Amino acid sequence: MASGDIASARQALAPSGTLRATINVGNPVLARRDDTGAVSGISVDLARLLADDLKVPLQLSVFETAGKAVSAVAAGLADIGFFARDPDRAGLIAFTEPYLLIEGCYLVREGSSLQSIAEVDVPGLWLTVGRASAYDLFLSREIRHAVIERAPTSTVVVETFLHTEADVAAGVRQQLEADAARFGGLRLLPGRFMVIEQAMGVARSRGKFAVDVLADFVERMTAEGIIASLPKSCQVAETAVSHAPKS
Repeated sequence: MASGDIASARQALAPSGTLRATINVGNPVLARRDDTGAVSGISVDLARLLADDLKVPLQLSVFETAGKAVSAVAAGLADIGFFARDPDRAGLIAFTEPYLLIEGCYLVREGSSLQSIAEVDVPGLWLTVGRASAYDLFLSREIRHAVIERAPTSTVVVETFLHTEADVAAGVRQQLEADAARFGGLRLLPGRFMVIEQAMGVARSRGKFAVDVLADFVERMTAEGIIASLPKSCQVAETAVSHAPKS
């Protein structure tokens, strides 16, 4: 990026002189916090790469839920974030093209009569999902008959599901698989109920140029194979197809 372009991009995305990025540790596919409080994962790596691109320091704001991360960016408390593309968020957040694809799946008890995703949305069935997660937003639009209960965060969905004796837990495939192995007596229903397009985002109030700068960054990182080379926190997702021309 030329020096003049860097200055304009910096003013658009990091006007304070520091890039303030939200990190959602509620989805371990993207980021996680270790016992010391340090965070790591693909979203952390991308935030650092963007800060390096802009030649500014990086400040991370770590949240336990996607909803809180969205609110921080929308309110101007942070500059950019890492979100699932969802129409319920699109009024406040402008998204880049996706850089990662994540499967949303269902988990049930071993002895459950449920055998397919099509059997989940029936009267009297209770479904647990992480509050304000992409799965919550999607299922709140799509579920017509089952009752949705919301766990405080996506990471405790299975624990909440077991504690409340709900019928189904919804979340990231690999997180559910890990919880099934940890707790035992659980199984995933075959297939997936959604594919989440994970993207970077900036508040719409920042204007079109800020959106274009962020979109260009994701396109370059994808086209150059940098995103594909970054370690995912749980090795659990597919890199999205590039929307930028190959160099």
